[in-house]
Amino acid sequence: MAKRALFKGRQNEITRLLNVTKKNVASFVVVKGRRRVGKSRLIDEYSKYFEKYYKFEGLAPEKNITAMQQLEEFSSQISRQFKTANASYNNWSDALWAIGERVQTGKCLLFFDELSWMGNKDTTFLAKIKSFWDNQLSKNHELVFIVCSSASAWIEKNLLSSTAFVGRVSFTITLEELPLVDCNKFWPDNISAYEKFKILSVTGGIPKYLEEINPKECAEENIKQLCFTDGGFLVMEFKRIFSDLFLRNSEFYKKIIAVLAAGSKEQSEIQAEICKKDDQQHYGRIPEYLWELEEAGFIRRDYSWDIRTGKDSRISQYRLQDNYLRFYIKYIEKNLGKIKRSAFNFKSLTSLLEWNAIMGYQFENLILNNRQVIHKILGLTADEIICENPYFQKPNKRLPGCQIDYMIQTKFSCLYICEIKFSKNKIDGTVIKELKEKINALKFPRGFSYRPVLIHVNGVSDDVIDDDYFYAIIDMAQLLEPF
Repeated sequence: MAKRALFKGRQNEITRLLNVTKKNVASFVVVKGRRRVGKSRLIDEYSKYFEKYYKFEGLAPEKNITAMQQLEEFSSQISRQFKTANASYNNWSDALWAIGERVQTGKCLLFFDELSWMGNKDTTFLAKIKSFWDNQLSKNHELVFIVCSSASAWIEKNLLSSTAFVGRVSFTITLEELPLVDCNKFWPDNISAYEKFKILSVTGGIPKYLEEINPKECAEENIKQLCFTDGGFLVMEFKRIFSDLFLRNSEFYKKIIAVLAAGSKEQSEIQAEICKKDDQQHYGRIPEYLWELEEAGFIRRDYSWDIRTGKDSRISQYRLQDNYLRFYIKYIEKNLGKIKRSAFNFKSLTSLLEWNAIMGYQFENLILNNRQVIHKILGLTADEIICENPYFQKPNKRLPGCQIDYMIQTKFSCLYICEIKFSKNKIDGTVIKELKEKINALKFPRGFSYRPVLIHVNGVSDDVIDDDYFYAIIDMAQLLEPF
């Protein structure tokens, strides 16, 4: 039997789940998040705190899978979980009742994994889940019922936003990528931050991808095996995560991802690019598709704000925050034929076209996905911060356009203006000139002070340090260590 990777991180989530067990009533918990982010693994780890643990999983929604086949598989799982003779159930009510009778007492964790797969083709499924909870599960005050799905938009629309479940769901967790400090646990101490970044530029903080790396091999060899070798885990992963995530044709979602792979864009810009490709059919539904991609954890909508009032403005950009998806679009997909023929000659990351620019996007994502650590390094507490995000200033007749990689506004009328800089070489003094130009273009009220911050991955030159321009210079290695 293959050795299972050690469970890493997620202590905050485990603690929050354990708080649920302290209540003197049954609890209904929802866990959602991107595929491969570790939802099922988190619940398996949580199950160690229970006397009884029963897990059920829906069949992946292949084209020919029927509602009856989902029910039949669920029925088979009942016999396996409770070690009983096989039984056939004609409807979900009977199958769920059979479970409910067996979990009436004791400290019990009941887990329905990929709930959206189970009931997607049965319009009465969620109504029966509600009845199951009301009439059976809620009677056992030591029971925790967890439902989970990678189709986060489905969960949001059909369960969390449903009036039928108002007052029933006691706790919701949206599982994000692992923070960098936990990603760091996948390597021994002798590996440099830059070497780790090369891997993280492809995997992000997705635990399943990090489990696939061989820490004894260099970054280039790992990327070659995972991304550019026929049968490599990340070669076909794109197709897998899209085929069963949105429960409908996924091609249009892929088009949006491809548009955002080149950089952040406003909704109108995304619509314009889609229309260029003569795809008018889905034009009006683009906001819905964007919302679903955001719910899935693949993209993020970054709002700018009015510095004077501290309120969000109407200006926002969508950012592809998933590093694997961008790397796939830019490098793997266009070489699939060569990879299949073992004809793709991958030498190093630096040999890839536009490598420096793409790695800049990837590094920026890692920083923005770990912004809480930046706050701690800068000595900022949550109650001090009014707004924080990438910042956009649109050009007009009086003002030039301006874009700040990341900016934090505090209640003390201070702006922390962060330049996130990736370079394969040490960063030289030109970074100071570039940031000064941005700050000169930035409009902010009188009485505000600003503090420039540089965040980098591969070192800075002596002239940057000697100039003493930056309030703080943050190396990625600092983000990998416990704070």
